[in-house]
Amino acid sequence: MSQLQDHPLRYQMINELHARPFPVLTVPCRAAYLAIKPVSNAVARDRELDRAHLISLLDRYGAKHPQPGATHYFGDIGKFRLKWESHTEFVTYTIFEDGLVDTPFDPRDFEVFPADWLAVAPGVTTTSALIRVEAEADDAVIEAKVDNWFVSESLAVSQVLDDSAVIAGDFRLDVAGHMRFAIFVTPEAGARRVGRVVQRVCEIETYKTMSMLGLTRVRELGPQIGAIDARLTELMGDMTGNVSQPADTLEALLKVSSELEKILALSSFRFGATGAYEALVNQRTSILREERFHGRQTIAEFMMRRFDPAMRTVKATEARLKTLAERAMRAGDLLRTRVDVERSAQNQALLESMDRRADAQLKLQRTVEGFSVAAISYYAVNLLGYLAYPFAEGLGLSKGMTLAILTPIVLALVFVMVRRMRNRID
Repeated sequence: MSQLQDHPLRYQMINELHARPFPVLTVPCRAAYLAIKPVSNAVARDRELDRAHLISLLDRYGAKHPQPGATHYFGDIGKFRLKWESHTEFVTYTIFEDGLVDTPFDPRDFEVFPADWLAVAPGVTTTSALIRVEAEADDAVIEAKVDNWFVSESLAVSQVLDDSAVIAGDFRLDVAGHMRFAIFVTPEAGARRVGRVVQRVCEIETYKTMSMLGLTRVRELGPQIGAIDARLTELMGDMTGNVSQPADTLEALLKVSSELEKILALSSFRFGATGAYEALVNQRTSILREERFHGRQTIAEFMMRRFDPAMRTVKATEARLKTLAERAMRAGDLLRTRVDVERSAQNQALLESMDRRADAQLKLQRTVEGFSVAAISYYAVNLLGYLAYPFAEGLGLSKGMTLAILTPIVLALVFVMVRRMRNRID
């Protein structure tokens, strides 16, 4: 029995599910996280530039290179471990180092990324974070530390993954320009679980930041959308009255509709990406299975108060744009129908005028035909008279009598001839 042939992408599809494993971390440890994104058109960026930038960093530490076309990498660089991932719009670098330093969230941990290497990055910093992982199970010690390290007004602290860890962070930039997160794990938490917690924290921060790009886009569009809304309302108000120049109003409506379609086309990806990133933030937060820590707000509550309103603003603006586009289209259809009706009436009046002119032309033509019969008959009678005079004298007919006899005969013949010619033309 012959074996079935495998799909060409079968192994690639299966391996992709296992391509990005969570880091395995030994407590205590710390991490420095960096996300880089081009300022514009990030989806269509040259990903080879991202890989070349990664290889440049690896070469500085004499580390192995990733496979050609790789979208992820995990390996040792000196005394550190590096996790690199390429995403749709950005790339991320996470540096892991065992042990802790005396200064919590020491910005010198980022010195693993050389300054000249950062200066030639194919993009800009989207977010960066310092993560400190400690072995600590005493709630009083945890409370004292987080109160000392973070801003209490925006501090979020929660127990996660069945009380195996406590996550704390205030989602604010420190003086060095980095986010800071602290993770306190119990002795029962394994190295893989610690790695998953750190990975989830990085993902929540990154996707939150990427989602907020939609809000910046909305704020940029705000004045333009307001002006278009006012213009569209004014045009629709004019339509309810006696529009003196409906064609001009229709042209203005089509212009408004084109502007709205252009805005939607330019913003559709950002709005769609914002919705996708928001879903990832909520999904990553729910996976943590948060529980309240001594009455403190959780990460989910922080997102509900600070993050969700921004996302609702983006959705409301997207819905408003679509509604404006539909209004402009409906108004254009109504005015176009009105213009078509008016043009139909004008065409009807034009046809009636043409009918009247055709009737007048027909009457004139018949009048001309009558004159033509008379003129042709006159010349024909004179010509025939000259031919018939010799014969008429032999018969004893005078010139007047000869013309009198010829005239009705010629008139009849010319009349019949003209009628036949007209019938052939018709």
